[in-house]
Amino acid sequence: MGRSPSDLIVFVLKRLLQLIPVLFGVIVLTFFFTHLDLTDICNAWYPHAGIATIRHCETTINQPIAQQFLTYFTNLLHGNWGASVLGDPVYPKIATALPATVELVLAALFLMVVIGIPLGVVAAQSGGRWADHLVRVFYLSGWATPTYLGAVLAAVFLGPALGLPTGGEYSTNPPPFTQWTHMSVLDAILAGNLAYTADAFAHLVLPATVLAFINMGIATRMTRASMLEVLPLDYVRSARMKGLTEFWVLYKHALRNALITTTTVLGITAGGLLSGTVVIEEVFAWPGIGQYAYASIGGGGSQLNFDGAIAVVIVFATAVVVANLIADILYGVLDPRVDWR
Repeated sequence: MGRSPSDLIVFVLKRLLQLIPVLFGVIVLTFFFTHLDLTDICNAWYPHAGIATIRHCETTINQPIAQQFLTYFTNLLHGNWGASVLGDPVYPKIATALPATVELVLAALFLMVVIGIPLGVVAAQSGGRWADHLVRVFYLSGWATPTYLGAVLAAVFLGPALGLPTGGEYSTNPPPFTQWTHMSVLDAILAGNLAYTADAFAHLVLPATVLAFINMGIATRMTRASMLEVLPLDYVRSARMKGLTEFWVLYKHALRNALITTTTVLGITAGGLLSGTVVIEEVFAWPGIGQYAYASIGGGGSQLNFDGAIAVVIVFATAVVVANLIADILYGVLDPRVDWR
């Protein structure tokens, strides 16, 4: 039976409804795991806070844990995610830091697609010959490189060698235009500022390249494995017998079906990339949620921001859940064998 657009809408709505209890479970687990031991917690969290802040904290933690969660969850729904020891609200920080990380992840995913997928096709076509081995060495090198090492090497050697900036979103901060989305390249484009667009793009290259290189093997290996499954199939052999060029056979016929699995895996990977940017953002001074997470746990001499740390955990967990949801929807859209009903 055919699949209609209405079936797709119902399919997506069902997946969205399934997301609600999962996200609620993430919030519940995060809250209760971080509130298991509250002994002298106010003095530990707010060593430099005022007396009023400490007394408010003590009043809160002396409440029953269920009441604490109800208060926290209600505040969460109203956009009150707590505050740092200095009184800075957490939500505005998350709202400005998250888009910067999303921009970094999208740039890395773009590189993984335009480089990793063709390399997977080349590896599958070579079938154990020298090109296949070279591709394998390349993506295994990325997997074997610690994130901090790859970031530091790129900042110290690759950046200066290529004349690329190694820190921040722009050469001049803040930029002379309103940052509507807090995505540096997109904001510069929306402002119609070509100089800052080029500058923002240059600042994005190194951190995105490092993030993509370390995770390139996911796209390459999945594409290679999927291509090896479809290349011996009848429809691929038929395409060759028709006299089509090898490029057309590989990229028009074989890759189209092989990409079903690769696209699904990349969708799932996106959530992991979001939570894996902490080191890269710190090295390249990228003002994303990874850098905010590092500061929230007291990194770099910062004060411990417990509310911020909880919020970051929830955001990271939500990113993984949403990425899995998107991957599930993509798989249903790309694979005609999946029943949408």
